[in-house]
Amino acid sequence: MIPYQTKISKLPGTNYMEVRKEALVMFNQIKRKTKRRPYIRSAYFNKQKIFFDYFWNHLFEKNFKTRTRRLKYFSCCVDLIKNSRITPTSKENIDNRNEVLHRFMGQTRDKEIFFVQIKEDKKNDKKYLMSCFPLE
Repeated sequence: MIPYQTKISKLPGTNYMEVRKEALVMFNQIKRKTKRRPYIRSAYFNKQKIFFDYFWNHLFEKNFKTRTRRLKYFSCCVDLIKNSRITPTSKENIDNRNEVLHRFMGQTRDKEIFFVQIKEDKKNDKKYLMSCFPLE
């Protein structure tokens, strides 16, 4: 699988509060563009909306160290979703047959590999950002 090369580097910061502050600034810019649910448009899915409904809930289930590590890739994640046309690996969710999980592979400006996972609901054809995380 070929990773998408982002033009943005990771968010700066060493602890959770610093990284969270930078991520929320970026998220609020996205949120300000709509009156309803925040979303970004995906190049791969023909400019369909990708919603953030599950992203923050999924992130807060993790411990502080994992949250910090994942949030550092938030800016790269948004850039990948907006611009990548590279085909992800897709598989049907084992627990729920009405969902498909798409996993995109990306590379930061500093050549670090990360993944972005998007959940697609087959019933209503909506897509949700689930998580972004580095290669371990």
